[in-house]
Amino acid sequence: MKFTKFGKALLMGALSVGVVLGITSCVQSYSVGYLYVTGTVTAQTTGAGIVSGFKIDHNTGKLTAINGLPVSSGGANPVRAVLTGQSRFIYVLNRGVNASGGSICTSPGTSPGPCQNSNITQFAVGGNGVLTAQETFYTQGVNPFRMMVDGTGTYLLVLDHDSPDNSSPSSTDGCANALNGVTTCGDVTVFQINQTTGRLSLVVNSQVTSATGQKLTYFPVPANPVDFALAGSYLLTLNGSSFSYNASTAAYNGGTSVFPYSYSTSTGQLTVTSNSSQQLGITQGNSLFYTFNVLYVLANDPITLTFNGVSTVAQSQILPYTVGSTGSLQAEASGTVPDDPTLANPIALLEESKGTHIYVANQGNNVSGSNAQSGISGYFITANPYQLSFISGEPFGSGAGPQCIVEDPSNQFLYEANFNDSTIYGRVIDPNSGVLNDMRKTNTFVVQGPPTWCLVDGRTS
Repeated sequence: MKFTKFGKALLMGALSVGVVLGITSCVQSYSVGYLYVTGTVTAQTTGAGIVSGFKIDHNTGKLTAINGLPVSSGGANPVRAVLTGQSRFIYVLNRGVNASGGSICTSPGTSPGPCQNSNITQFAVGGNGVLTAQETFYTQGVNPFRMMVDGTGTYLLVLDHDSPDNSSPSSTDGCANALNGVTTCGDVTVFQINQTTGRLSLVVNSQVTSATGQKLTYFPVPANPVDFALAGSYLLTLNGSSFSYNASTAAYNGGTSVFPYSYSTSTGQLTVTSNSSQQLGITQGNSLFYTFNVLYVLANDPITLTFNGVSTVAQSQILPYTVGSTGSLQAEASGTVPDDPTLANPIALLEESKGTHIYVANQGNNVSGSNAQSGISGYFITANPYQLSFISGEPFGSGAGPQCIVEDPSNQFLYEANFNDSTIYGRVIDPNSGVLNDMRKTNTFVVQGPPTWCLVDGRTS
């Protein structure tokens, strides 16, 4: 068959259109996952909780609100959320409010007193990322404020700042029986997760009894807990020597030591391995993170940074450890690592998917004589011996008062949610240099009220 010049032109034009359409179809936008953010409706003291949700665009990292969200978190002042059951269930920890309606939660017998009506609300994750409230559960202690799921997805653990004994301490209560005679302590409440329904059932302490001989329904930890983390077969709590509270972000701080428990993934039981805490040489520990076999303690203690013979005082620091037998900590070869001198108050840490870089979200503070601000510090990880060194170009910008930091399921984008300006701030991760670059159109996405925590879900169907 022969074609005229005009026919050939039509044929080539059709082929060109086909090629263009083929290329276009390869770059069509779709969601690689969902980002969920807990927070409150407004900054007012009533603390009505909500859960917001966003689709993550695989090409740009742009966030688009999920239809039907936000929804009520099931309580006031949500502070943590976890995803489990092969992405079928989300649990939100609501702290509640104190007797005056405020978000500050103090120990029984102190002012303004403990928060009331705290709970754990279970949500089912449906198609297109929608959330439907299911059941409500309650911890055994007072002032719950941290929550996590173990690596098997079988048990959910909640850290209560005050154990049930703190309301009426005695010399023979559960705290004393578990922790060498102390009369005031915090506790961990452990739940087993039904893998079909997501329902939570309480795990009873099989080792320790109360003064009346009954098995405890909680696991005591030293007083003034600040945070906790699972590190292999150990549960570690960061504890302070006295009560310390951040009123603006509803978090405890002032951690000075770490206490170990042995943890069983088959039963959810916690067993005391040592009745003494390990002192860390700090006074303002904020949080614990365990990732890629390293435990990181974030502390708002100043430390001197020396570079090219010039000394600068960093307002905060990172302490990396390996976890040894009985849960004891051994400092990494790098020793204590300074935070970026322009930032302060590190609160959250993320090690990206390849394990070559870590990022630390800093809330900023008002230390006298310091202009330390909010932002993200970044580090390159060198192994054998372990070493952290600043990524070129850090610190990276953030919103005001970041609370959490996550990587999207496609390992392209980093997001952090900001309490002080009610935003989510997104960045593109350079997989080689670790630099956090701007997104194509905007880095900033607005949420309805001050966010407190965030998580990602890679299941989109």
